[in-house]
Amino acid sequence: MNAQQPVAWTLSGFGDEIDPDPAIQLAVLRALGASNIEVRSAWGTNVIDLSDEQLHELSGLLRDADMGVSAIGSPIGKVDVALDAELEVARLARAVNAAHVLGSDKIRIFSFFRADGVPVESIRDDVLVRMRLLADLAEREGVVLLHENEKDIFGDLPERILDIVESVGSSALRLAWDNANFVQVGVKPFDDAYAMLRPYVDYLQVKDAVAATGSVVPAGEGDGQLRETLTALRDDGYTGFASLEPHLDETHALGGFSGPAAFGTAARAFAALTGELGIELR
Repeated sequence: MNAQQPVAWTLSGFGDEIDPDPAIQLAVLRALGASNIEVRSAWGTNVIDLSDEQLHELSGLLRDADMGVSAIGSPIGKVDVALDAELEVARLARAVNAAHVLGSDKIRIFSFFRADGVPVESIRDDVLVRMRLLADLAEREGVVLLHENEKDIFGDLPERILDIVESVGSSALRLAWDNANFVQVGVKPFDDAYAMLRPYVDYLQVKDAVAATGSVVPAGEGDGQLRETLTALRDDGYTGFASLEPHLDETHALGGFSGPAAFGTAARAFAALTGELGIELR
C-alpha cells in the first residue's frame, strides 16, 4: 500500500491531559477531529477510583458528545512487583467495570516496577505470574489488556516485552506501542523493536521524545522514528486507534498534562505527519 491509497485510523487521546473536567476534555477532542477518548481520569479522579455514579455520569457525557472510548487508561501494573498479586487483580476488576460501563473492550496496563537495587532479571517469574492472573480476569470478562512499554517497568525493552506476551500466551494480552517511551530507555523504536513486536501490537499511543534529554515533543520532532513507524503500520494494514498522549507540560507517576493549547499543538503535528503519509484520521 502506498501513500496515494489512504488508510483510516481512529483518532483518540488522553482527555485528562486537556483538563480535569470531562466535558472540556470531550469538547477539545471533538474540535481536534477525534471521535474517541482514552479515559485515564475525570474530575481529577483516576478511572479505577470513579464511583459508579461518576462512571454513569461520564457515560452520559460521552453519549451526548457522540464520542466513543478507545481504551481505559488504567494504572494497573504501575506498582512494585513485591505487592500482593491479588491487590492488582482487584484493581483490574474496577478497570473492567469502568470499561463495561463506558463501552470499551480495551484496558491499558503495565508490567510492574521493582525496588531500587533489585535486578530486573530477578522479578521475571513474579511478573509473569501477575500478568497471567490479569489475563485470566480479562479473558473471563471479554476485554483485552494492552501492555504499554513504560520506562523502568519489567517490560520496557523489546526483548522483555516479547517475553511477557509470548510467555503469557493469552489472546487477552496485546501491546500498546509508545515510541517516546522506547526512546527514553535507549531504544530506537522502529529499528530495534518494530519487527519483533508488530505481530502483537493492537494500539498506538502517540508521542515522541528526544534521545539526548528524554524530553517529550510533538510527533515527528524527536528521535522516536515516528515517520518510519507510521509508514510501516500503514503498509501492514493497521486500522486501529491512534491515541494522543502529548505530555508536553508535565509528567508524573500516573500520567502527564498538556493543557488545551499544547494538546492542540500535538494533535496538529500528528495530523500533519499522517497527512503526508496518506493516513486519514477520523
